[in-house]
Amino acid sequence: MAHFHIRDLTFSYPGAKRPTLSGVNLTIEKGEYVVLCGKSGSGKTSLLRHLKSVLTPYGSRSGQVLFDGTPLQQVSQYDQSRKIGFVMQNPDEQLVTDKVWHELAFGLENLGVDQKTIRLRVAEMASYFGLQDWFDREVATLSGGQKQLLNLASIMAMQPQVLILDEPTSQLDPIAASDFLNTVRKINIELGTTIIITEHRLEDIYHSADRVVVMEEGRVIASDGPRQVGSLLWQQDSAMFAALPTPTRVFYQSGAEGQCPLTVREGRSWLTKTFENRRLTALEPEMEPEAPKGREYALRIQEGWFRYEKQGKDILRGVNLEVPQGCIFAIVGGNGAGKSTTLKTICGICKPYRGKVELFGKPIKSYGASLYRGCVAMLPQDPRSLFVGKTLREDLREMCREEGPIQAVAETCEITHLVDAHPYDLSGGEQQRAALAKVLLTNPKLLLLDEPTKGLDSFFKGKFAEILKKLKAEGITTVLVSHDVEFCAEYADLVGMFFDGQIVTTDTPHRFFGQNSFYTTAANRMSRCVFQNAVTAGDVAVLYRKNLEEIR
Repeated sequence: MAHFHIRDLTFSYPGAKRPTLSGVNLTIEKGEYVVLCGKSGSGKTSLLRHLKSVLTPYGSRSGQVLFDGTPLQQVSQYDQSRKIGFVMQNPDEQLVTDKVWHELAFGLENLGVDQKTIRLRVAEMASYFGLQDWFDREVATLSGGQKQLLNLASIMAMQPQVLILDEPTSQLDPIAASDFLNTVRKINIELGTTIIITEHRLEDIYHSADRVVVMEEGRVIASDGPRQVGSLLWQQDSAMFAALPTPTRVFYQSGAEGQCPLTVREGRSWLTKTFENRRLTALEPEMEPEAPKGREYALRIQEGWFRYEKQGKDILRGVNLEVPQGCIFAIVGGNGAGKSTTLKTICGICKPYRGKVELFGKPIKSYGASLYRGCVAMLPQDPRSLFVGKTLREDLREMCREEGPIQAVAETCEITHLVDAHPYDLSGGEQQRAALAKVLLTNPKLLLLDEPTKGLDSFFKGKFAEILKKLKAEGITTVLVSHDVEFCAEYADLVGMFFDGQIVTTDTPHRFFGQNSFYTTAANRMSRCVFQNAVTAGDVAVLYRKNLEEIR
């Protein structure tokens, strides 16, 4: 018997002009690992929330969801809590207690489990997930990756039959995200737990899936094995093809034949065999020119030191940063390194106790209130912190009363059809675009973006990059903090690595990512056995075709 039978499920939010889900039919078998993907706003999160009654969104619906052959609404809340686990995008939305061990025990206590069993389950989960070193810590002191791992451990303590994860790595750095997703796969293999997961970053999970389900405009357009779905999306010239793992995209973009690779290892093997014992004439892509000397700087930080508490640890430890005017500057690094604090320092929220911050050649102190009108604007990690109105239109009008600029920025960010919706009814990616539109209405010369691609599908990442290029052409400088190394490699002009409260190195994307072993792109890890400094899927595909043409 299957875990879930979804039959002709159609759902619309109140006041929506079109259904969010339209005639969805899907079966999830016991023990399956199912990856659900689609463009932002395609209905993925809404579908997942229909698989647990307490999370089902308000609106009109038709159709049926069966769990173990029983209509979901007839399954008791006790059984749903015990059998269906759900991990949300934002870990802070799911944490309810003060200490780590309290959080691990909370769900079991609510299920009425006896004290002896609780102690055993908590100890087992802490050991399995490696939480021993921070077992007694305050939840508020944990990093984003630790909080998400704690959420997963707390749910698994209840021994669910099904684990549903809604973009669980959206706030994690690449290494923490990979570790988290490996743990999820381990749960599926070792415990037989059914996994249903949505992700925009498919590199670490696509190859593991028993089945990939692709959604578009509320409908299921594909449901098959990973290789079959990849071939289908390529043949259909689907926008979702851009979301597939780098090895798969390189394979099809290169015009290769045979079985496409799904992992970096398979991609490396394919490239090695293709060019084995052959002399290559094109070894590296065209490199970006080094930044010219003597450029004017939009931002300069000299020996910046900052701590949140007087007797606390220094978060920034002598930061030195120079960002030329009119460029896209990306800052990468692990969680807790000080990247977001640096952005807050640039826009005056955090004031360093030592060092200087200059914007366009002037000390930040000299700007006063004019700093936030026509100079600096910041898009925070959580876009919802910017929303105050009942509709998105109200939010935009808070920044500008004139309809012309509002319409222009709505078209730029592709949210014209969303302006009458409540901001909290939007998907994560739609909220990010809406928040960007609100920020752009301040006409900034320096735009600060904290994890701007979080929650964005690969299709809109390309659109988002076009927005940044357009702003760059208008003379706007962008500084972005991101865990999305693929995006930074593709679109940034300069990349800086943040470590231990400092910028340790800055270089152009090809020189920066081409020299790294772990903090680099999948394309580079896959191709470095054959090519040099190829850091994007496009780089590898171009070099592949060039060398094959020479050989022929």
